[in-house]
Amino acid sequence: MDEKSTNSRLLIALVMVVLFGIIVLQYVCPSSDCQLLHLGSLSKSRDSAPQSQSEGIDSANGGTAGDPYVVEDGSLSRFVPRFNFTTKDLDRLIDFNINGDDVIVFLHIQKTGGTTFGRHLVRNIHLERPCECHAGQKKCTCYRPGKKETWLFSRFSTGWSCGLHADWTELTNCVPAKMSVREPPETQKLPRRNYHYITILRDPVWRYLSEWRHVQRGATWKASVHRCDGRAPTLAELPSCYSGDDWSGCSLEEFMACPYNLANNRQTRMLADLSLVGCYNLTANSEHDRGSLLLESAKRNLRIMAFFGLTEYQRKTQYLFEHTFRLAFIAPFTQLNGTRAASVEVDPETQRRIRQLNQWDVELYEYGRDLFLQRFQFARQQERRQARERRQQARRRLRTKGLPWLGTGGAVTGAVKPTESAQRPGKLQPPPEGGGLHPSQNQPLSERKLEDQNTESWEESDAQLEDGDVQAEDAWWDLEENDSIEDYMENVEQW
Repeated sequence: MDEKSTNSRLLIALVMVVLFGIIVLQYVCPSSDCQLLHLGSLSKSRDSAPQSQSEGIDSANGGTAGDPYVVEDGSLSRFVPRFNFTTKDLDRLIDFNINGDDVIVFLHIQKTGGTTFGRHLVRNIHLERPCECHAGQKKCTCYRPGKKETWLFSRFSTGWSCGLHADWTELTNCVPAKMSVREPPETQKLPRRNYHYITILRDPVWRYLSEWRHVQRGATWKASVHRCDGRAPTLAELPSCYSGDDWSGCSLEEFMACPYNLANNRQTRMLADLSLVGCYNLTANSEHDRGSLLLESAKRNLRIMAFFGLTEYQRKTQYLFEHTFRLAFIAPFTQLNGTRAASVEVDPETQRRIRQLNQWDVELYEYGRDLFLQRFQFARQQERRQARERRQQARRRLRTKGLPWLGTGGAVTGAVKPTESAQRPGKLQPPPEGGGLHPSQNQPLSERKLEDQNTESWEESDAQLEDGDVQAEDAWWDLEENDSIEDYMENVEQW
């Protein structure tokens, strides 16, 4: 009897340990690669890939352990572009002058992780004059070095100065005027500032579900102005989906059923120029024409933006921001997948309906994801090429410095260039026939010491270069497909 009771207790304890491990794995593990219980379509591409293809990719990349930018969404490591972009679209290097008059403007789209990214901007960038953030205050003071002028226009620096979650149409018409008011009178007559717009995009299905859960808890964003062409929309142009103070407790079916729900295609609308379609006047164009115009406008604005990131690629987002603005974050970004939206079990039919309701956002996200990953590859190719050129230049300098017959690096003038077999240091020529002394033994002692020093210097330099080459071959930036930017561009043209 005691034995059975002991076995039962052990079994119960084992089950509890397994359940606890599953919970920890789902909600704590920051990497999507170990999210065994991760719900969503983003992992299907990895699961459906042929095993041989997946293994070939992993082996070609030398494994994922050494790459700080390991695949963050479970998709294939080798990205195949779908869209053709020009070099100007891919090469994003902004000469951001924080000491001058440049301003970064953050367009914050709801439920894209913009709050986290916005905090990174004010708290996590290595600056000569860091932003001053105080406990209990929502906004930080982000001044330029030596000036009382802000370089960042965002929720956590200037607040919602152009309205709650202002879109592209509102910001482009509002920011210049607001910045002029905020600055001292002596700086308002300066030449026109450079405004660098940035934003974050997210997978439309998960963003939609996240917004629903947020509204379900009582969020309304009623303070949003939606100003376009100098005025806010009328109630007839933008009816409300609910009659009370908020829409708390609404079901997903109710949320999807409202035809005026601004959650539908929110990312496309907020990135497009609404003046092209008569703002919120739905009678100005047909539904199809309106959607097409907004989508093309959003794509164009996304291309010309200084930078945009993706919620599903936190480390790549960090890398591209640092590469674009030549600013460095203090702490690395973390990929967290345990969001409220990820905890929602959605059947395939409901996901299909959500995608249909957000068809323009789906197309915009696929376009933006393609552009984002191509920019990442392009930047990595540039970095790899520059590193290779630096190694080659260092090798040439060191070898030139170590050759005594070139008359450089303190070499003996008038020295004779050694023969083929003696050009490699450390390999001595055999003694001449007849048992005579080696030619170097006929040199004066001072010259022989100098040549020995040059030889030792050359051997040490070559050893360092060889070690550097081995490390470079193992480094993550040498894992790309092509050897130069030109090769990469040729591949893009073929794709």
